[in-house]
Amino acid sequence: MKHFSLTATAMLLSATALMAQPSEPMPVTKEGISYIKMLGKALKTKLKAHMKKDPTGLEALAFCSGSADTITKEVNAKLPAYAKVRRTALKVRNDKVNIPDETDVKVMEKFEKAIAEHQLNEKSIEVVKVGDTTRVYKPLVTKKVCLKCHGTDLSPKIAEAIKSAYPNDKATGFKEGDLRGVIVAEIKKH
Repeated sequence: MKHFSLTATAMLLSATALMAQPSEPMPVTKEGISYIKMLGKALKTKLKAHMKKDPTGLEALAFCSGSADTITKEVNAKLPAYAKVRRTALKVRNDKVNIPDETDVKVMEKFEKAIAEHQLNEKSIEVVKVGDTTRVYKPLVTKKVCLKCHGTDLSPKIAEAIKSAYPNDKATGFKEGDLRGVIVAEIKKH
């Protein structure tokens, strides 16, 4: 009986010691994922509603050009001062706010390679330390519905609306399953 108690106590102490040594990236990663989900849900909910209301995609495009950045700012206003969330891509539509930096490009190229090798899934993330900031990246994979505004065969009305709203647009020519971009949470903790 004493043997069991000592063994059980040793196991409990080992488990407690492991729990007392938290893995630094896990809490930050989970926090980053929660911010990514906040932004993703806010944008996706509105985008879906606009696509349902107008299946041509024109209303969704108008929503994106008029409100996506505002919604991103609103989500960021709800985050702690040490955190922010944003979107970017290798081929950007809005070249005023979504330009990737060198780290973003490397991560997205890694995601593209994973797609080519059939290694990317819905839960794929990448965590990168940049100075005193941890970045959590979630890939955005092109779905069939995205092709109305990001594909190769755009309707003339969509093409005209894109050219009008985004004269320097590079975000077309995608196929279903391509990497469209990423949502990035940046967390700077001391």
